[in-house]
Amino acid sequence: MIVRDARNEDAPQIVALLRYLGHPIETHEVVENLARLAQLRETPLVAVDGTDIIGLIGFHSTVTVHRVSAVGRITVLVVSEDAHGRGVGRALVESVEKRLRESGCELIEVTSNNKRGDAHLFYEHLGYEKTSSRFMKRL
Repeated sequence: MIVRDARNEDAPQIVALLRYLGHPIETHEVVENLARLAQLRETPLVAVDGTDIIGLIGFHSTVTVHRVSAVGRITVLVVSEDAHGRGVGRALVESVEKRLRESGCELIEVTSNNKRGDAHLFYEHLGYEKTSSRFMKRL
């Protein structure tokens, strides 16, 4: 398995992963998003096993008024069902942590749906702690 930047040709497999996670999206939308994220230097990472994309992680860095350094955020993390338990998620998170650290972030946040108890345990196992609740409103 290798971890690398996502490419346009990965879009169909990325769509399948995102749909597995519960996010309906089309291939052309993923390609458009990859282009926009590349401009921001926030190209998602994929875990690749042979020709199969078995994991995806997105990330973002933002400056806030109340912190001295930028804050990193994991925006999405998904591992294909058949690759669970193989260290794919850990490898993706560690790769993003390295990139965000190198870009000046001293804090990384991640949100996880309340229904995903296994994901919460995964993040806690990696040293993340629950510090707040997220609220959302559709516009």
